[in-house]
Amino acid sequence: MDGRTLTFHLAGINNQNFIMRDEETGSWWQQVTGEAIQGPLKGRKLNPVFHDELAFETWKREQPMGRVLRPDDGFAKQYVPADWEDRMANFPVTTSDSADAIPPRTLIIGITAGGAAKAYRASEMQRQSLVQDDLGGISLAVVMNSDKKSVRAFERSVDGQTLDLFVKSGSTPLRLVDAQTGSEWDFSGRATSGPLLGKSLNRVPVLPDYWFDWKTYHPDTAIY
Repeated sequence: MDGRTLTFHLAGINNQNFIMRDEETGSWWQQVTGEAIQGPLKGRKLNPVFHDELAFETWKREQPMGRVLRPDDGFAKQYVPADWEDRMANFPVTTSDSADAIPPRTLIIGITAGGAAKAYRASEMQRQSLVQDDLGGISLAVVMNSDKKSVRAFERSVDGQTLDLFVKSGSTPLRLVDAQTGSEWDFSGRATSGPLLGKSLNRVPVLPDYWFDWKTYHPDTAIY
């Protein structure tokens, strides 16, 4: 922030969302938005870093030489227990609309594009694998890999041409084919065969989240 590196520690939990405190100014930051909510830097925002949340098998396939952070037995007592998610599910949460049709702990895939926000139910993505949509004037492809856990989103326009994509039947790992050129695409958004070989679709950030959390920070969100 302003050329200064901040050092963060857990300060607390707000509606089950991580709050961190920086040592340098004492400001408190909301994890989901990267915004300082208290202290000298209140109102400032950290720059987001593009990231993936993937099943290990998918990550390993794409990054065979990648390194993995593994548990350290010397700190085992400080790690959260294996049933932490189940225990947290029993805690109440605050939602912005008590009349919501979606249960608050429904897992969604949140996407913002062109100034608009939309939530895609993870359960629907597991059934459908590919959703073609338009959000904020941007043509999107939201794709769940064959592991049924890893989700990515792409702009489905290449060189000014909007592509209609389909899942290639029986492909494992998942492959897509576009109707316009017959090119084949992998889960990284790269064309692996056909006239568009070597081209790549532009990635769009996705946020796997609970509905109650997404709705809190995106009150005008649409639902697919």
